[in-house]
Amino acid sequence: MFHFTSLLGAQSGSSASQSLLELDGGVKVLIDVGWDERFDIDELKELERQVPTLSIVILTHATPAHIAAFAHCCKHFPLFTRIPIYATTPVISLGRTLLQDLYASTPLAATIIPTSSLSETSYSHAPSLSHRDGPQILLQPPTPDEIATYFSLIHPLKYSQPHQPLPSPFSPPLNGLTITAYNAGHTLGGTIWHIQHGLESIVYAVDWNQARENVLAGAAWLGGASAGGAEVIEQLRKPTALVCSARGAERVALPGGRKKRDELLLDMVKTTVAKGGTVLIPTDSSARVLELAYLLEHAWRTELSRVDEPSVLGTAKLYLASRNIGATMRYARSMLEWMDEGIVKEFEAEGSGGTDSRQNRGINLQNAGKEGQSSGKGTGPFDFKYLRLLERKSQVDRILNATNGEDGQRSGQVIVASDTSLAWGFSRDIFHRIAADSRNLVILTERTGSTETDVASNGGTLGCTLWDWWEERRDGVALEGGLDGENLEQVYGGGRELIIKKAWRMPLEGNEIYMYQQYLATQRQLQNTLQSNNQGVLISSADAIDDSSSASSSSSESDSERQGKALNISTAMAHSNRNKLNLTNADLGINVLLRGKGVYDYDVRGKRGRERMFPVVVRRVRSDEFGELIRPEEYLRAEERDEVEGQDTAALGDTKTNSENTLGKKRKWSDLGMQDRLGRRNSSTARRSSNGMNKRRQGEAGRILHNMVNGPEGAERDLAEALEDADTSEDDDLDNEPLMAGPSKVIFATETLRCNLKIAFVDFAGLHDSRSLRMLIPLIQPRKLILVGGTPDETLALAGDCRKLLTARAGGTAEVGAVDVFTPIVGRTVDASVDTNAWVVKLSEPLVKRLHWQKVRGLGVVHVTGRLVALSMEDGQPEAQEGSSCKKRKTIKDENERPKLEDRQPVAQQDPKTTPTLDVIPASMAAATRSVAQPIHVGDLRLADLRKLLQASGHAAEFRGEGTLLIDGLIAVRKTGTGRIEVEACGGLAMRTSYLRGRGDEGAFYAVKKKIYEGLAVVAGG
Repeated sequence: MFHFTSLLGAQSGSSASQSLLELDGGVKVLIDVGWDERFDIDELKELERQVPTLSIVILTHATPAHIAAFAHCCKHFPLFTRIPIYATTPVISLGRTLLQDLYASTPLAATIIPTSSLSETSYSHAPSLSHRDGPQILLQPPTPDEIATYFSLIHPLKYSQPHQPLPSPFSPPLNGLTITAYNAGHTLGGTIWHIQHGLESIVYAVDWNQARENVLAGAAWLGGASAGGAEVIEQLRKPTALVCSARGAERVALPGGRKKRDELLLDMVKTTVAKGGTVLIPTDSSARVLELAYLLEHAWRTELSRVDEPSVLGTAKLYLASRNIGATMRYARSMLEWMDEGIVKEFEAEGSGGTDSRQNRGINLQNAGKEGQSSGKGTGPFDFKYLRLLERKSQVDRILNATNGEDGQRSGQVIVASDTSLAWGFSRDIFHRIAADSRNLVILTERTGSTETDVASNGGTLGCTLWDWWEERRDGVALEGGLDGENLEQVYGGGRELIIKKAWRMPLEGNEIYMYQQYLATQRQLQNTLQSNNQGVLISSADAIDDSSSASSSSSESDSERQGKALNISTAMAHSNRNKLNLTNADLGINVLLRGKGVYDYDVRGKRGRERMFPVVVRRVRSDEFGELIRPEEYLRAEERDEVEGQDTAALGDTKTNSENTLGKKRKWSDLGMQDRLGRRNSSTARRSSNGMNKRRQGEAGRILHNMVNGPEGAERDLAEALEDADTSEDDDLDNEPLMAGPSKVIFATETLRCNLKIAFVDFAGLHDSRSLRMLIPLIQPRKLILVGGTPDETLALAGDCRKLLTARAGGTAEVGAVDVFTPIVGRTVDASVDTNAWVVKLSEPLVKRLHWQKVRGLGVVHVTGRLVALSMEDGQPEAQEGSSCKKRKTIKDENERPKLEDRQPVAQQDPKTTPTLDVIPASMAAATRSVAQPIHVGDLRLADLRKLLQASGHAAEFRGEGTLLIDGLIAVRKTGTGRIEVEACGGLAMRTSYLRGRGDEGAFYAVKKKIYEGLAVVAGG
């Protein structure tokens, strides 16, 4: 059984991706937790409902469309952190920096509490509040440390590494579920997932790129030198179901491929900076930014190394702006093995300079220009020489306000900034500053959804509006001459007015605080009543193990207890009009004995259920096969324990006097007194202002000394940049929006902006195009095809083409041999189970005793030949089928009641009292079946393993050519694309005969074949 449900992204303009796979036995696999730029919490309601039933979660890409809601789910969905999560190492690292950048850049990422939820928690003494147009109260966003903790829970995997995951505590057994990650291209660590469960072989491939890029290798669909690279690898071929994205189905690749794309981008940059304009390239801050950063840095290195040809890039500045881009680049430098082999070779070439390469680096760079070599020699792929990283808003403002020369004109600048949608990040701020100048240019790198698809929801983002303008071309097109003579199309803004919606965070005031407290109190009361076994706000994380064990025994509750629990729930809902942070004794109920001060008695007369019992939670110790479970909370360091206690106190809404100022307590920077002295300064930024500033200055000084050997120009440039950072270090923290620790709301305001800049488009999305989809899907040969992740037009068009291509591939007509193609919508479940007839049979004891098991790579293999009989559960005697001569035949009173062989139903529909059984073949039939059963060779022998076996046996074995193993210089072993092993002797017949005679009976030719057979299992009839 295989049911597929698209939670987000199917046949819609949204780029978010969430998919739910339900397999046999109730196993549910969630793939991706994406979100779009609206950050609408209503889109996650279905996901929240499915969380208690999920078995595992797997992630594909470190982009907002695939991972933006991950931190929100971990913080606000109690059971989500208990589900095993799997992803590749780059997805974990880059996803961490992406979400930290996201929550630091926009308050909308914290998500607005729905008005309906606030109206339910209204209270009688605040009639003046209008819930129809109520305040936009925000949930508490996760801190950077919390985000890092959430991503540390993800289990890292490598490519081509089959893994059997562990199920969640509330999941049924996985029954041998195996997941394997393969390279998907598009992003660093991007994954095509192969999911094997029973008879179901599912390939989940959303947002992949077959083309090779500067940094990223192509998707791992095709492989095998023996097959010429024209066949899909065996692991991904002929799946029972292929889930593929339809996004890009109507996209046609640019003629010339990657080289032409790069040249087009650089030509547009040169034509703009030559006029003194600013080029804005919006992109994401985690994945695709690596491709742009590498391309532009190496373009600057190449252009400035030509001393005989002055370049317009010599006076242009290159910047990369994102709030957490420094950490992203540090991770990228440590994950070169996940990139294209060209990056690895470049890094190895840089490291081959020896131990003295650091001292001679400056000499090599100076001589590089004279010899015509690249000026980047001696630096790593992501050790930037010309690209400057900007992580603070004050730095961005300074470079936009900078002027050069006596005339006050600004030199050309190229700024790569986050985010692609221009809905948040530095790209939005930079666009606001450069929109009025007609010399400036914004280069869109991805096709964004049209505003027509989002008018009903949010009116579209800024990126969608610019994309519509580029397609509409209402005000004409500027044709700039490129270096190769081709015209570069840049669409005029034409002075059109653009309404920009701004959002910023503000603290709650007056009745808004009571409303927010009421909302939190209601949520906590419900969780406490239901005895949720998660790390909720009413229990500490140290109690999670004990509570989960107590919750597992809930099935043994009596009816009165269940009735009492239902009454408690209704009571909690009835009391939703009271401020639960100031709970009265009546509101607390029986819990007043634990929380009330000076209360030692409680009247239980007339009470039912839990209200009659003292509220003591029995702490049951959970254990597994290795003993008692370890609670990591008991091994925290002192500073970690202080942070946890501070978070618990804030979560409980403690309004007592701050106990952190007492003797022996560690003072925190976010004290009330300290906040009064600092105003609304960012507490996390203020903490690093004392020592982080010194570290930054020390880092800049070290970089200056490091680049002194690069020549006077590099030293002067770095010195100027360091002085600029030193000038802005005093007010960097004040420029950023304060990260409020308490409850807050979001305030919106609109501003009209006149756009005179030009708009261009260069496709740097790194996604499959129409040609790749229509070429590879027939080669994959899926039995079921599910198309998601595209607009309705793209999805339906691709579905029609795939039906024709797959039918032609199968050699059938439209009615015969057609492959099922599903195009689900959001929330619609499709049944994509494989059409097979499977029966469960039982082996008789005599047959089991005759089986001879053989081991092949850890698996037991046996060939069974038997006779199918029916075993009655009433008398335990085997009932032979019609026509058999079994002596132990069951007596039937009425022969007419026996069903005929052609009328018998499958095992799943048969009477449960009868079980099919394989029994031993009688001696009279054994002779006939023995001639039919032929030996079968099972297994897949690798030539590398065969080489090791032969070398251990004293033979000389080495690889020659592609896929050929030469043994003792006379025997060649080859492996074809179909897995067939071919062994042949080299040289003449006389030489071969004399050689074999010299080796005795166990000649080398037969010794090699013997080793091959030892690596395979030869099975025959049992």
